[in-house]
Amino acid sequence: MKRSVYDSNYRQFIQNSDQFTADFQLVLVVQVHNRPTYLKMLLDSLSKASDVHKFLLIFSHDYFSKEINSMIQGIRFCRVLQIYFPYSAQLYPNEFPGQDPRDCPRDISKEEAMKKGCLNAECPDSYGHYREASFTQTKHHWWWKLHFVWERVRILQGYSSYVVFMEEDNYILPDFYHCQKAMVELKKRECPDCDILVLGNHDVSGRFEDLGNKMETTGWLSTKHNMGMGFTKEVYYKLMGCNGEFCSYDDYNWDWTLQHLSGTCISTALKVLVSRASRVLHTGTCGLHHKDACRPETAMQRVEEMLRAATPSLFPQQLVMSRQEAAEHKAHVKNGGWGDMRDHALCKNYGKVL
Repeated sequence: MKRSVYDSNYRQFIQNSDQFTADFQLVLVVQVHNRPTYLKMLLDSLSKASDVHKFLLIFSHDYFSKEINSMIQGIRFCRVLQIYFPYSAQLYPNEFPGQDPRDCPRDISKEEAMKKGCLNAECPDSYGHYREASFTQTKHHWWWKLHFVWERVRILQGYSSYVVFMEEDNYILPDFYHCQKAMVELKKRECPDCDILVLGNHDVSGRFEDLGNKMETTGWLSTKHNMGMGFTKEVYYKLMGCNGEFCSYDDYNWDWTLQHLSGTCISTALKVLVSRASRVLHTGTCGLHHKDACRPETAMQRVEEMLRAATPSLFPQQLVMSRQEAAEHKAHVKNGGWGDMRDHALCKNYGKVL
């Protein structure tokens, strides 16, 4: 399987390239683990999105399954590329960066770990816990994916526009691309110093008809702006300037790590232009941070209700800036889970290796 992952990442086969020959206008990168039911919802939403034939859709996998592969190979509405995180726990089930049986148990004390002689006894996190591969993988995958998409994907050589980053448990609204294009123009006119365009948000308290065409600017926050993030290669380089800090900061969450960098290592805090009426819905009710059982049918019902309410206000003729806040560094308590020097070293090397 490792050989096949390396071969696929080298070949970079573009599915449907014979059907769609005009230049693509937007790149959408989806980080995929192993929740096929949620991925199916996302694919359904993409199939109904306006101008989806203008997209290049990149799926970045850290788990291979025939079911997921079959779903993606069934896509006919745009060009598709599949890439594979080559250091996944699936590929290294009994050794780092997976969970080595010789690794220290999560909750053992450092004193006990040193006596026991487990592999990473010297490297507990800030709270005295040892690494868990199921938690560290997502941050590794996210950072590797940035490097690979911007530096290694050959079809993107010379591409200077936006790449939008999403996850498998997202669902896009039909006017996603219409809104993204309008946000690019609004940024040029009213927020030239904005770094990131955010098409999704987690606030569903406001009525869509009141917010459908409204935008705001503010500083990047983990809890608000991690869904449907779009940025250019210029911002990618800004992030990569903090490669060492990102890879050594003791938080297993990529988004909380990014918030830490914003306004510290990145001297000017990251500024976002965000759609107040979210064009990306979050369907996931299970996974890394959720202990609930997966209930995709409940999530789909909620999506359908929100879509019905939003439909009359989609495709606004003009976007307006309704709120503008300064971008400031917002400190937070780090979550730990990222104290192991092996994680730091591997993460820092993604820019150099395939």
